[in-house]
Amino acid sequence: MGSKPLRIDGVKAYIENVDKRQIILDLQISYVGNCDIDLEIKRYFCRAGVKGIQMNGTLRVVLEPLIGDMPLIGAITLFFLRRPLLAINWTGLTNLLDIPGLNGLSDTIILDIISNYLVLPNRISVPLVNEVQLSQLRFPVPKGFLRIYFIEADDLLWKDTYMKGLAKGKSDPYGIVRIGNQIFQSKTIKENLNPKWNEVYEALIYENPGQLLEIELFDEDPDKDDFLGSLMIDLIEVQKEQLIDQWFDLDEVSRGKLHLKLEWLSLLPTADLLPQAMASTKTIKGTVNGGLSSGLLIIYLDCAKNLPRNPFEFNPQSLKRSSISKSAKFGKKINSEPNPFVQLSVGHNTYESKIRHRTTEPVWEEVFTFHIHNPQIVDLDIEVKDDHQHCSLGSYNLPLKELLETEDLTMNERFQLNNSGPSSTLKMKIMLRILAIEKQDKPTGLSSAKLKKQSSQSKDSRRSTPKMQPVAPTESNKSAPAAGGDSIKKAEKMDQGENSSTSSQSPQKSTVLPQTSMAHITCSQTSSPSHLTAKESTPSIASDISLPFATQELHQRLRQLQNGTTFGQSPLGQIQLTLRHSSQRNKLIVVVHACRNLIAFSEDGSDPYVRLYLLPDKRRSGRRKTSVLKKQLNPVYDETFEFIVSQAEVHKRTLDVAVKNSGGFLSRDKGLLGKLLIEMAEEVTKGSTQWYDLTEDGTRHQPQT
Repeated sequence: MGSKPLRIDGVKAYIENVDKRQIILDLQISYVGNCDIDLEIKRYFCRAGVKGIQMNGTLRVVLEPLIGDMPLIGAITLFFLRRPLLAINWTGLTNLLDIPGLNGLSDTIILDIISNYLVLPNRISVPLVNEVQLSQLRFPVPKGFLRIYFIEADDLLWKDTYMKGLAKGKSDPYGIVRIGNQIFQSKTIKENLNPKWNEVYEALIYENPGQLLEIELFDEDPDKDDFLGSLMIDLIEVQKEQLIDQWFDLDEVSRGKLHLKLEWLSLLPTADLLPQAMASTKTIKGTVNGGLSSGLLIIYLDCAKNLPRNPFEFNPQSLKRSSISKSAKFGKKINSEPNPFVQLSVGHNTYESKIRHRTTEPVWEEVFTFHIHNPQIVDLDIEVKDDHQHCSLGSYNLPLKELLETEDLTMNERFQLNNSGPSSTLKMKIMLRILAIEKQDKPTGLSSAKLKKQSSQSKDSRRSTPKMQPVAPTESNKSAPAAGGDSIKKAEKMDQGENSSTSSQSPQKSTVLPQTSMAHITCSQTSSPSHLTAKESTPSIASDISLPFATQELHQRLRQLQNGTTFGQSPLGQIQLTLRHSSQRNKLIVVVHACRNLIAFSEDGSDPYVRLYLLPDKRRSGRRKTSVLKKQLNPVYDETFEFIVSQAEVHKRTLDVAVKNSGGFLSRDKGLLGKLLIEMAEEVTKGSTQWYDLTEDGTRHQPQT
C-alpha cells in the first residue's frame, strides 16, 4: 500500500447532545497513497494494477461504553457519515477504464463496496472487552425518521439553448436527495424554470449530530446533465423544531430557490399512537412509493440452529418446487450441508440476507428495516432457503398485529420454523416503532424556527478528489490543551449555528438561514466576545498585546537599522490580505497572501509568520497563525482563516495583524517584525485584496491595491 500514511487533518469532539457514557469524534482524514499493486489473472491472460489511491472523507469514531476498569473503553465503532471522495490511478489493461464514462463507473463500483461496509447505516465495531454486546453497537436503533417534502423550485438557471446558443431556452430540472447511503431522485419536469414536484421521501437518521441532508438539482440532458444548484442542511435544528417549512437559496449558482418541508418523527414503542400516525398519513399525497409510513419494522437477524441437511424429508413440497438435478432427487449429495440464506418479505418489499456456506447453524448478524403503512393488516413472511439446492429449509409467518400486543412492541426469541426439522429455530429480535412527533416542552414566546443550513461543497469536489496537500497547523490547534474543555464546548456551540442577518423571502414563510462552512481549509472557530466568560477573556501570554515592550524593541531595532539613513514609505515592509465577510455564513474570512520587504532579524534573515486576532477577543483560542517560512524576507503564505462574527458585529471589531520572527527553540531571535490594526468597515462585506503597510504600533497608512 506504499509508504505514505493516512493523515488526519482535523478532529472534532462532541460535548452536547451525546450520551455521557460515550465519546464521539469526527476525524477529517485524507489518504494520498503511493501504492504499487499488480494483479494477474492467468485464466484470462490479463494484467492490471493500481499506482495511486486518493481518498478524503469524515470518519466518525464512537468510543463506548465507558467502563471503570482498563482499557476504560468497551468497544470502538467506525463509520463514514457520507460517502468519501475517491480517485484511483489504474494501470495495465485497466487503462481501458480511462475511457470517459468507464473511469467514473469503476470508482463508483468501489465506492459502493466501501459503502456496504463503512458508510451509514453500515459500521465496523471492534470490542475491547468480552462483556460488550456487539450487536447493539453494530446495529443501533435509528435516532429518528425524516420525512422530506420535495415541493418546488423558483427562478432556476436556464441551461438549454437553441440556434447554437443564440436563443435562450429553459431547463428540465430534477433533484437528487442524499442522507448518508440513502439516495432519492425526483421526476423530471420538462422545460420549466419554476418546477413543482410535490414528492415525499422518507429517510432514517442513524446519527445526529453528524448526518446532513444533501440536495442537488440538475438539468436533464441527453449527454451530460447540467448543474443547477445544491443545498446542505444540518439536521440538528430540524430535530429541535420537528416541523419546518421554508424556502432555501441554492448554493454554487447565481440564482434559484428551493421549497422544502421537513418533518422529524420519533420512533416510539407506544401502540396507542398508531391511530394518530395513520390519520396523519392519509392526508398527505405525492409519495413516490404509494403510501407514507406510520411505523417502522426493525428486524435483527441473528442466527439459526439445527437446520435440516435433507429438506425434502420434512418439506416434500420443496422437492416439487426445486430445480435440482435428477441425481440429487435420487439421493446423490442429498445429505450435504446447505448454503442457507434468509428471505424476508412485508407486502411487496423483499430483502435477502447473505449466504452462509456449508453449515446447518449459520450466523448472519444483519439488520433489515421495513416502512409499514398499516401494521394491523400486513404480515412478516420469513423463509430460510438453500442456495445450493434451490429449495426451502423452513418458513415462519408473523402477523404484525401480534407485535402491537407485546411489551414495548418487541419480540426477542428463537422462532420455531415451519416445514423444517423438529428443532430448527431462527433467532431474531423484531421491533415495531410508531412514527410520531414527540411532544416537547418549549418556553413561551419563541419565534419561528431558524434553520441551520450548511454551505455545500463545490460540485467539482463532489465529483473528484481534491488536491490533498499538507495543512499548516494553526495556532489555535497547538493551543487546544491549554484552552481546556471550555473552548471545545464553545466551538461545539458555534457548530450548532448562529443567526444570520439575511433571510430568504418566500410566499409562505420567511426564515433566517445561518450557514457553516464545510470547506477543507485551515481554520478555527471562535465566538463573539459577548458570549465570553471572564475566564475565557484572558489574553494569551504569547500575544504581543500582553507584552508592550515588543513594540519598544521593534522601535529600537528600526533605529539601529536606519543609522542615519532615510527609509521609504514602508520601512517595515508590507502584507497582502483579502478581507471579506459572508453574511449567510456569519463569518469574517481573512486570506493571508504574502509579505514583502520585511526587515532582517539576524544575519541569516528572518523566519516570519503571521499572527491574527479579532479584537477585543484576546483569548489564546481566538488566535490564528500561519506556518513559519525560514530565511524569507518576501514570504508567500496563501492561507485562509475564519472568525465567526455577525454582520452587525463585524463593524465594531478590529483585526490585529502581527508579523513575527519565529527563531529556534530557546532562541533570543524572537520578536515583532511589524504590526497592522484594521478597523472593519462597511466595505468588508464586498471583499477586497490590498497591500497594507506594517508599522511599529499598528497605525494604518493608506492601503495599496
